[in-house]
Amino acid sequence: YYHHYASQDGGERYDGGFGRQGFGPGDGAGQEEDLSDLFSDLFGTRQRSGGGAYQEFHARGPDLRYQLPVDFLEAVRGSKKSVTMPDGKHIEITIPAGVKDGQTLRLRGKGAPGYGKGSAGDALVTIAVSPHPVFTRDGDDIEIELPITVDEAVLGAQVDVPTILGSVSMTIPPGASSGQRLRLKGRGIKRGKTTGDQTVHLKVVLPKKIDDTVRGLAEQWREASTFDPRADIRRKT
Repeated sequence: YYHHYASQDGGERYDGGFGRQGFGPGDGAGQEEDLSDLFSDLFGTRQRSGGGAYQEFHARGPDLRYQLPVDFLEAVRGSKKSVTMPDGKHIEITIPAGVKDGQTLRLRGKGAPGYGKGSAGDALVTIAVSPHPVFTRDGDDIEIELPITVDEAVLGAQVDVPTILGSVSMTIPPGASSGQRLRLKGRGIKRGKTTGDQTVHLKVVLPKKIDDTVRGLAEQWREASTFDPRADIRRKT
């Protein structure tokens, strides 16, 4: 029956189900040309004369990631560090003043080489700031805990206070207490046109060994004074 049907005038030859809309020679050529345009747009390739295989693959090189340990003072002041890249080249990295722990710096063109005529990628350097034994940071402000003696707290004093740019003289007012905060204006981190402050937290510290003089003064104070540092707590509870 199939042979009889296919041989009749006007009969359609069986083509496996695709009919005349199947993948004929003309259709395949058009498809190849379309793919050529697609890859050329995506990857910057070009064909040999007359078509055929692709040549000259151009693409930007991948970015490379690094972690750079930075000292606390280097981070808050700003600095320059020399680092060795994987290809053996030495480059100098500028650490901007006030850079934060975990912040990433982008070095244009310092990543992996590009493909063909593609440009090199970037180096992404993540900053790892080490803590400082004295200073801590709150935004652009610097904080420090400053030990003072009993007589400095009672009588007041002029003392040297370390800052991120060197020591400065600060006045402790008479009657200062542990936990009291004093502010050094403009002694914090400078970024652009703004500069933070430094907050000094006072901490009254007694000597480990109390001598007879200190003990005698404390006993006289206890007998003569009516000061109660816990009175406010009792009123609120």
